[in-house]
Amino acid sequence: MFYKRLKAIDGDHLRIAKGALRVAFFLFIGKIAGALKEIAVADRYGVSEVVDAYQFTMTMSTWLPTTLVGVFSIVLIPSFVKLRHDSRDQQRRFISQVEGLMLLMGVLLASLTLVLWPVVLEHASGSFSAEAKAISQTLIYGFAPSVLLILLIGLSMSRLRARERHINTLLDSLPAIFILVWILASPGDTTAMPLLWGTLIGYIIQAVALQFLAVKAEPDKQWINPTISFSSPYWSAVISAAGVMLIGQVAMSFVGPLDQMIAANLDGNANATLGYAARVLSLIIGLGAASVGRAALPVLADIQAQGEYARARRVAVKWALSMLLLGVLVVLVLWVLSPWLVRILFERGAFSAENTAVVASVMRFGLMQLPFYFGVLILVQLMASQNRYTLMAIIALANFALKALLSLYLAPIMGAEGIMLATSLMYLLSFSCYFVAVITIKPERKKSTS
Repeated sequence: MFYKRLKAIDGDHLRIAKGALRVAFFLFIGKIAGALKEIAVADRYGVSEVVDAYQFTMTMSTWLPTTLVGVFSIVLIPSFVKLRHDSRDQQRRFISQVEGLMLLMGVLLASLTLVLWPVVLEHASGSFSAEAKAISQTLIYGFAPSVLLILLIGLSMSRLRARERHINTLLDSLPAIFILVWILASPGDTTAMPLLWGTLIGYIIQAVALQFLAVKAEPDKQWINPTISFSSPYWSAVISAAGVMLIGQVAMSFVGPLDQMIAANLDGNANATLGYAARVLSLIIGLGAASVGRAALPVLADIQAQGEYARARRVAVKWALSMLLLGVLVVLVLWVLSPWLVRILFERGAFSAENTAVVASVMRFGLMQLPFYFGVLILVQLMASQNRYTLMAIIALANFALKALLSLYLAPIMGAEGIMLATSLMYLLSFSCYFVAVITIKPERKKSTS
């Protein structure tokens, strides 16, 4: 009976649903690994200066490469979808040039991160102690090479998603797995070394594995030598879109570093508290919105490539409203379960019952973002597939402006809870803007009936 109902679902919805289920399955496995890592970190370090330094260093050093990956994934995936229908020579040409660009950018950014980190610590670490700053300076030797690895990982993931391959999602957990392994293999070590080496080795193995999978997903299954060139005809669309998207994406991606800088000026290890709450939320977001969002973009891009603009909008709006409703239900359940969930995940070793109460309270304010985050992620994929990058950039700038103003106003009053509340209100604005844009800007009619 279930199988017959599944077959009766509209083909577009079925493609997204099947992709989302695969992504959710892989994310679930990965998030289990992540949860075990967080349990080990909480047990070993608690809410401490080591965790403060780790959270700060990770967020500040990876925000720019993560931003670039976000931009390039949005603009590259539609190009990679179109590339599937082009000649093998054109496919190899464009992929080799993108790989060359990512390698060059990665080496430059990694070098700049390492050289400029003392400046970052001096001007952005707030009330960090000398010990926390020293730990951060040590950690950057592992995170700087990770900058290059993140860019290469992002490229391989885009190639796989364009072919509706989602096993790459499972490999997102490799850094967490290796941090867990390193902590377990070094009992009694309360230094930052397990965090540093686990992160770096995890990224290395993830980058190699994803590159291998991306090669195997291509029709000729041949390795491609990177080249520095922009001769492929696909670059014109990518560069014009990336330039606009980068503006908005940089603004939105700076939300994390902004939170860390504001939290660094608060008392009570606010960076660590915010980090623990954010990681629980990321688990929920990953299993819900992220799985559907990752599955939706290649499907919507494929529909758009066929000229079916109205059809793509219908599919996206239905999924967005469904995800909004799902988000409301999740909030209602987790609002009650937050203390229990934090207690189960973290309360052991150096992580006290008092820490549980504080993290759970911060988490509740973050939960309010879920319905809007769940819904907006689908609408973002639709607008990306329609190349509406200018409007997306404008919305992103408005979101960041609201977030920055609210965080600066609420943090001194409410502490880390105010920072989370500002994030939730930002996503309310984001969903409202995207939904109005999608339903008011009429899509083009399909030109042919074939």
